[in-house]
Amino acid sequence: MKRVHQFLLIFIAGALFSFTAAVAQTASEPVLLTSCGQSPGPVRLRVFLQKLGIAFDYNLQAKADDLIAKKKEGKPYKSIIIVTGASLKGMGGAGVSMDDELSRTKALIAEAKKQGIKIIGSHIEGMARRSQGATAGDNSDELSIDAVCNVSDLLIVKKEGDIDGRFTTISKGKNIPIILFEMNTEIEGVLKKVYTK
Repeated sequence: MKRVHQFLLIFIAGALFSFTAAVAQTASEPVLLTSCGQSPGPVRLRVFLQKLGIAFDYNLQAKADDLIAKKKEGKPYKSIIIVTGASLKGMGGAGVSMDDELSRTKALIAEAKKQGIKIIGSHIEGMARRSQGATAGDNSDELSIDAVCNVSDLLIVKKEGDIDGRFTTISKGKNIPIILFEMNTEIEGVLKKVYTK
């Protein structure tokens, strides 16, 4: 009888863990798609969000005030996807520095947490982005990752970009669910699972 009781407790605990993990990997619309570092990564996600008919706004320089304004309209964002990855060209075109990006992102995340908006940190360009054209001592991409991924509710990461365990270490250390994908064509399927209707 004691063994049966222990088995039931283990079964229930396992079921609750599975349920919690499943819930942790889902999110709701409307979505704010933005960037930390102005890399071209968000463009890829935008294509798939459009294809799936997911309600979203695309704003690479979204600020905390945008979340506040949306809430005042009575149509608050339910989730934010912040794509990490620093592009000197992208930041130059936007007229911002890495410090500007980090400051903006920090305030955005603070407001999102205040409103209970789910934060999804994503890095979809792989190691090519993490090492692309970086001069000696340039750690802009890593700063972008730290600013977002450590405080996210869910991570969506290209597996090839995690060959050094950068994201899985964050996932395990911070107890943040992570979804790894291999090919860009898999992004649609990942988003479809996360935004189940």
